[in-house]
Amino acid sequence: MPFMLMEHENDPRQAIYKKIGMKKLGELPGFKLLRNDVLLGVYERPEKTKSGIVLPDVTRKEDEHQGKAALVLALGPTAFVSDDHVIFHAEQHVEPGDWVSIWVSDGRKVTINGQLCRIIRDQDVVMKIPAPDVVF
Repeated sequence: MPFMLMEHENDPRQAIYKKIGMKKLGELPGFKLLRNDVLLGVYERPEKTKSGIVLPDVTRKEDEHQGKAALVLALGPTAFVSDDHVIFHAEQHVEPGDWVSIWVSDGRKVTINGQLCRIIRDQDVVMKIPAPDVVF
């Protein structure tokens, strides 16, 4: 594969769910997204790649600001619903549990239970990705 795979002790999807305290996919007790917002758990790279390259802490800390991969955690009630201004096609829809890529400048950063998250508009999702370590 042309991208640098990371060595994960635990499945990154499950690690984000556990850290944030999510019991059921798409539901985060006490939180309710409004409008067309999408809640994302930002992927933070582990210390080492599968080939053994160790990433310095300063590089990994940059994921906080420069992370481009995220896990869809929840959708607002009108997320990916077409309106007079934006038309979504079926293939543009994402679901909780999907990995996506975002522009680093988009969204509002929030931390929930120690998990770095972003709240973005549905139209700011750049693309679905197969795994979080494919975009860096």
